[in-house]
Amino acid sequence: MALRELKVCLLGDTGVGKSSIVCRFVEDNFDPNINPTIGASFMTKTVQYQNELHKFLIWDTAGQERFRALAPMYYRGSAAAIIVYDITKEETFQTLKNWVKELRQHGPPEIVVAIAGNKCDLSDAREVPEKDAKDYADSIHAIFVETSAKNAINIDEVFTEISKRIPVVDGAGGSSARSFKLGRQTSESRRTCC
Repeated sequence: MALRELKVCLLGDTGVGKSSIVCRFVEDNFDPNINPTIGASFMTKTVQYQNELHKFLIWDTAGQERFRALAPMYYRGSAAAIIVYDITKEETFQTLKNWVKELRQHGPPEIVVAIAGNKCDLSDAREVPEKDAKDYADSIHAIFVETSAKNAINIDEVFTEISKRIPVVDGAGGSSARSFKLGRQTSESRRTCC
């Protein structure tokens, strides 16, 4: 069975649950007192997808503004980016749109983008309507899912959806046309993006 290494970068504001998503996916663990990430942390997990093994090389980036300049170092060469926001904090959803713009300008052209609305277990405190987030994700052709790292809701599904969008490698080592392209925008289309 073929083994493919897929670099995945998690982006988003501090406190949205990026590290909790990674810990839930890799270790099936949730720590309510997890410390903020400094710089970035790295974990791996290998899962079977169809007739391949996908080894996810997961870079969990710091959400604090002071570490923002380091992000390109982590998403460069990534097969996928998971941009996380907190459904109970509207400003984290607005910041997410800035991450999408940055990926369009500086990220790999065929990067798979997933948008994860985390903390769906706190729906009573929701500030970001699910429909608004889904409509936005659809408009940029991104994967969309609401997750709860605390209650293990849709965590594995995010990575399964990424596996589905990764281009299939044919026998000659090339990839098929199943890939997602995060198109570069002209300055005119950039104004109407978000």
